[in-house]
Amino acid sequence: MPSGRTHDRITFFILPVVAVLTFGQTQSGSLTLLVSGGFLFGGLMFGPDLDIYSRQFQRWGFFRWIWIPYQKSLRHRSFLSHGPIIGTALRSLYLALWIILLGGLVIVIAELFGVQTSDWKTSTKLALASLSEHKAEGIALLVGLELGAMSHSLSDWGGSAVKRFKSSQSQAALSQSSRGKKRSATKLPKQKIEKQTTKTRRTRSKRSGS
Repeated sequence: MPSGRTHDRITFFILPVVAVLTFGQTQSGSLTLLVSGGFLFGGLMFGPDLDIYSRQFQRWGFFRWIWIPYQKSLRHRSFLSHGPIIGTALRSLYLALWIILLGGLVIVIAELFGVQTSDWKTSTKLALASLSEHKAEGIALLVGLELGAMSHSLSDWGGSAVKRFKSSQSQAALSQSSRGKKRSATKLPKQKIEKQTTKTRRTRSKRSGS
């Protein structure tokens, strides 16, 4: 599996490609910015390795504690964290749940101190209206997040495949060398026996001639 620095380099290397392809397909600067920003965020902070104590986890700083229940609930490199679409969807829902909980806590504390806030119904209606008006922007952001996560997962799977291929080659080379050693070990005694028999035959012939 590649290291955290390698994953970061892959993300920064692919980012211009994602931006160029997105702009070529959409001809929109705002959508290109959302896809590219989502890709960068997904590759650096919102990727599959949030299920362990990784570089992505550490980048959340003070708020990294919100991912501890996520880590304890999932096995590392499981389909729910590294799987296509479902991994990003699960992390997005998990983060949205925390945003709702923390937002509600802030509203409750503000009301305790006498600060007037809008009610839940009004806030929910405004949020749903904003989502319906900006469907294309939301889809672009989700696509960027998924691309960033999949670049991470694909590099993991590719690195594991290369390691398995190298280990199989090394094992095959070791088995061949061990077979060669066994063959040479079996040949040497036969050669010694043949030499000894030829020597004994020569000495017997000399004695008989004398």
